[in-house]
Amino acid sequence: MLAVPGLVGSVLDPLIGAAGDTPRRRRVVVAGGIAFAASAALTAAAGGFWPLLIALVVGYSASGAFASLAQATLMDADPAQRARNMARWTLIGSFGYVGGPLLLWLAVLAGVGWRGAIGALAVSTLPLVLVARRFPDPPPGEAAPRLGDGLRDALGALRRREVVRLLVLLQSADLLLDVFHGFLALYLVDAAGQTPSLAAVGVAVWTAGGLAGDWLLLPALRRTTGARALRITALAALALYPAFLLVAGVVPKLALLAALGLVNSGWYAVPKSWLYDALPGRSGSAIAVAGVGGLAGSLVPLVLGLLAGAVGIGATMWVLLLAPVALLALPSRR
Repeated sequence: MLAVPGLVGSVLDPLIGAAGDTPRRRRVVVAGGIAFAASAALTAAAGGFWPLLIALVVGYSASGAFASLAQATLMDADPAQRARNMARWTLIGSFGYVGGPLLLWLAVLAGVGWRGAIGALAVSTLPLVLVARRFPDPPPGEAAPRLGDGLRDALGALRRREVVRLLVLLQSADLLLDVFHGFLALYLVDAAGQTPSLAAVGVAVWTAGGLAGDWLLLPALRRTTGARALRITALAALALYPAFLLVAGVVPKLALLAALGLVNSGWYAVPKSWLYDALPGRSGSAIAVAGVGGLAGSLVPLVLGLLAGAVGIGATMWVLLLAPVALLALPSRR
């Protein structure tokens, strides 16, 4: 139910990114928004496995056209401020991480349940589609005439060493972002011996720490470079993460989780802004190559899950320490 839509969405991301570098970007974004609203409506109404699977496949694919190309447009709006604009983008995403479960809880209290919440999501998407109709297409001098030309640009970008290094950096950093988020509750229950309720609290504490960190990243980037921010936070994570795995007791683990959520701010925003910098005038190609990196990165949870089945979740969590190591080992672009 979750793997197939994610795989289909990752396969389509390079095509969507390539289309974003053509004169049809605005139409692709608007079509993605309409498809996303339809997917949410179908999800709310789904009554079985296959209708829900189809709705999620449409939604995962549409989010690439709707959200990813909106990000590319934001990056084109002010190239000199890409790092700070990506930090703003990530901050809004953190509000979604924290606010989404809260809104779902309120929907349950109101008696409309998860179907009502997803239905409200479908309705609230429509005004965003109207706003997206004002998005600019790439300038005529920079736009690829056809989709095939955009694909060739993206494939050419994948042959550049700098682009490949940034993709490796993004996927490595994700070990202590989305991958850690996916395994955290399982670790707290199976390895740390906590109850499911306390595991949920742990996820909430880590997410709230991330929201605070994303908020603080904006003023930090006024005073320092993104590269320096990555080095400092990676060094902090090298100390905090082993301490989190080794310490006993609920309160110390929750405190370290909050600190980990705080220090990983910028690990997505800064390298992603560098990827756009590495492909000037080709923000759609940046989306396309990031989709290729995401397709490779989608195998990581599977590999870690198989490893956890063989050696245990506690031992497997040490693999995620590669994230700060990679941030320190890979040379920064600036």
